[in-house]
Amino acid sequence: MLDRDGFRPNVGIVLLNARNQVFWGKRLRTHSWQFPQGGIKHGESPEQAMLRELHEEVGLLPEHVEIVGRTRDWLRYEVPDHFIRKDARGHYRGQKQIWFLLRLVGRDSDMNLRATDHPEFDAWRWNEYWVPLDVVIEFKRGVYEMALTELARFLPRVNHHNRYLRSGMRHARPDDDHRNDSTGKVVPESGN
Repeated sequence: MLDRDGFRPNVGIVLLNARNQVFWGKRLRTHSWQFPQGGIKHGESPEQAMLRELHEEVGLLPEHVEIVGRTRDWLRYEVPDHFIRKDARGHYRGQKQIWFLLRLVGRDSDMNLRATDHPEFDAWRWNEYWVPLDVVIEFKRGVYEMALTELARFLPRVNHHNRYLRSGMRHARPDDDHRNDSTGKVVPESGN
């Protein structure tokens, strides 16, 4: 389902833990990391699509999260031609997304990357709030920056600075509590 400008309606999910770190998923059989996201089906509201995608991609149920906020309007990104299937070129331009900020009220062990027969991620970790901007694929970077900036207003004041914008792009090591194997189960890191 595309709008008249060639953008597919979609939701993006920024999931926070108690330390205001964000969930970062590794796409299946790749080295690409991203936030959970997915298309809005015909007849679904953005919130319904977000809850469905949260379960399909991360295995969480509505009782495991609290909705903290969402973007006010659609955020768009265009997909470069070489990433678009040949049969969709000329019609499909990219995604338009409503982004949700959620807080995990359940436990890390409630997450299950194999909740469906078609998993999106094979590993996950917690990252500092702004780290994803350094490593997300270039054509999504602008929309990630807009979403994180708009959603930052819901965070405690201590996290309102945007290290990415102030310092320029630099790679930082994530402060991970856990590594997660391909089954989606939490595996404590040595030394923790």
